[in-house]
Amino acid sequence: MADRKPIESWLTDMDGVLIHEGVPIPGAEAFLKKLRDSGRPFLVLTNNSIYTARDLHARLRRMGLDVPAENIWTSALATAQFLNDQRPGGSAYVIGEAGLTTALHDVDYVLTDHEPDFVILGETRTYSFEAMTKAVRLINDGARFIATNPDNVGPSTEGALPATGSVAALITAATGRKPYFVGKPNPLMMRAGLNAIGAHSETSAMIGDRMDTDVLAGLEAGMRTFLVLSGVTQPQEVDAYPFRPSQVVDSIADLVDLI
Repeated sequence: MADRKPIESWLTDMDGVLIHEGVPIPGAEAFLKKLRDSGRPFLVLTNNSIYTARDLHARLRRMGLDVPAENIWTSALATAQFLNDQRPGGSAYVIGEAGLTTALHDVDYVLTDHEPDFVILGETRTYSFEAMTKAVRLINDGARFIATNPDNVGPSTEGALPATGSVAALITAATGRKPYFVGKPNPLMMRAGLNAIGAHSETSAMIGDRMDTDVLAGLEAGMRTFLVLSGVTQPQEVDAYPFRPSQVVDSIADLVDLI
């Protein structure tokens, strides 16, 4: 790490790094405060497409964490930007919540179930069999299949919930068409985020709690990577992967002095 340029900007995952089950992880508040005080560019990332950046700003603030909405980057925002770059002014049939539909409206996409350019799958609290059936038929009729992220399960207080990746697999089984996943570990989400804050990969770092999404995406985007052990990944699991983070630390508290 000694031969690398100093870290000038930071990207960090949210769940498992800054918060855990709705409670701030010790050190998160100090880390964010130091980032804000330093003036360094930063983004808080999440693969969850349910909430808008303003929603997440309000939720984090209630937990005592101050993250401006403009410093929050979701898979929904990344998906909307990707589609706007690929096919400006297009149309889409969407399975998802306000985070995704708002992001698409903001790039002037038309949401429709009549011959859409795309079928876009994101998280929702209630996956409807009727909506999935419509998605299958539209894809069979030629709509392109996009999903916000490949996460198979999501957390809840009652236990794991089926998430976007699981539902995408169902639609793939019914259509024979695999989606293009925009969110982590696709480095596209990271590069778009870096562009949004005017940062460069060689002077940026990614902090995450998952080897298979956060660390992989950061690595493939050319950033320094920090794995925290306050979330999903256990210490003994790190060596099972064919790649390694730049550094493994216990929690976000161990990174405050690097800002």
